[in-house]
Amino acid sequence: MATPPTETTCSELLALIMTEHRHGLVAYAERMLGDHGLAEDVVQETIIRAWRNMDRLLGMEGSVKGWLFTVTRHLIVDWVRKPHRRREVVGGTYSEPSSGTDHIEAVHHAMVARPTLSRLSPEHRAVLVHLYLFDRTIKETAAILGIPAGTVKSRQHNALRKLRRTLHADAVA
Repeated sequence: MATPPTETTCSELLALIMTEHRHGLVAYAERMLGDHGLAEDVVQETIIRAWRNMDRLLGMEGSVKGWLFTVTRHLIVDWVRKPHRRREVVGGTYSEPSSGTDHIEAVHHAMVARPTLSRLSPEHRAVLVHLYLFDRTIKETAAILGIPAGTVKSRQHNALRKLRRTLHADAVA
């Protein structure tokens, strides 16, 4: 039976998050949003959510850093999708969010993708790797794997559906 988190361990973890991860989170959010002030706001909300979920973070088997970057990314996506984002601001300048590749984003995707892909069958995983990682067409993938194009499409559909369910279940948990 796990011991309940104490005030000391909670404050220690929050201090650790602030000192070790805040700068990286702000830089990540700023690259995604193109606005330092907005990036600070997103990271502040991330830290508030970490504080609210401290008991979960203390007992978590995975990476706290991974959790923080995932929450930050979700907040950024929510911000970009908000209707106010599409309104014109008088005197403001619009800057397109940075679209360049980002080392932290690649590491984050790898941390999320690797365990998730391992839940797929080798056949489904092979189809996704050829289609998305190697950027091959359905016909090319079918020829390489020696299966009909219809089978490639079916495996792609089923694999993506399973990945969505898995990621949704992980996000809810």
